[in-house]
Amino acid sequence: MRILFFVLLVPILFFAQEKSPYALFTLSGKQTSYANLLDAAAKCDVVLFGEYHDNSIVHWLELELAKDLAAKTTLTLGAEMLEADNQSQLNAYLAGTINQKQLDSTARLWPNYKTDYKPLVDCAKEKSLSFIATNIPRKYASLVYKKGYDALLDLPEQEKAWMAPLPIFYDASLPGYAKMLAEMGGHGGENLPKAQAIKDATMAYFISRNLPEKGVFLHYNGTYHSDNFEGIGYYLKRARPAIKMLTISTVTQADVNALAPEHLSKADFILVVDEDATKTY
Repeated sequence: MRILFFVLLVPILFFAQEKSPYALFTLSGKQTSYANLLDAAAKCDVVLFGEYHDNSIVHWLELELAKDLAAKTTLTLGAEMLEADNQSQLNAYLAGTINQKQLDSTARLWPNYKTDYKPLVDCAKEKSLSFIATNIPRKYASLVYKKGYDALLDLPEQEKAWMAPLPIFYDASLPGYAKMLAEMGGHGGENLPKAQAIKDATMAYFISRNLPEKGVFLHYNGTYHSDNFEGIGYYLKRARPAIKMLTISTVTQADVNALAPEHLSKADFILVVDEDATKTY
C-alpha cells in the first residue's frame, strides 16, 4: 500500500513544482489552454491581441499565434505600432524592394521595434502575409489632444486618408474614456480621451478595410485599446455589427495559477504573465 501511495504521489509533487511563465483564462476566470485560444481565434474575423509593450512573454506568444493561425487560415496582420502613412514603406519591405536599414530610415519605428515587432513583420514577409499599419500618425493624435477634432477638418485630403473618416463618432460616456479622464484628474481636459478615441477609430477603420476574405485579421495593440470590449472593438462593432471578434487582454500577477478578481471579464481570453518575466526595455 505504501508503494502504491508513493507511486501516486510522485506525479502530483512533480507537477506541483512545475513552473510556467504564463497561463490563459476565459473571461469568467476559468483556466484554459493555448489550443483552445488558437481554435477560437481561427473561427473569428478579427483577433485583438492586447499587449504590454515591454513584455517578452507576450511578444513570444504573439509570434507563435501568428505562425499557428497562418497554418490554419488566411491571415492578415496589423499593429498599433505602425502608422498609416508608413504603409508604403512597410509594403516595400515586405516585397523585398527595400531592406531593414532603409525601412529604419524612412519609417517611424518604435524604439523596441527590432526586438519586439520586427519578428512579427518578418513572419509576414516569410509567409507572404499582408501587414497593415493601422494607427493614425502620432502628430495628428497630438493635434487632437491640443486642439480637439475640429483641428483635423482643414487637413489636406491626402493626410485625412491616414485616419478614420471625419467626423468620427465619439461617446465621452464610454467607461474607458471616462476613466481615463478621471485618472488624469482632468489634466488635458476632454481632449485627452478624444486623442485616444481617434486612435481607436482609425485602427478599427483600417482593420475593417483590410479584412481577409474567409480569414482572420490578427491585430496587436496595447491593452487599453481593447480591454473590456471597448476602444477598437467598439468602433469595429459600430461599423460591422455582425463581425466575429475575439479579444485577448494581458495582465501580470505574482501567481499565474488563478485569475485575480479585478481582471475578470476584461476580454474573451486573459493572458496572465508572471510578474518576474523579463522586460524588453
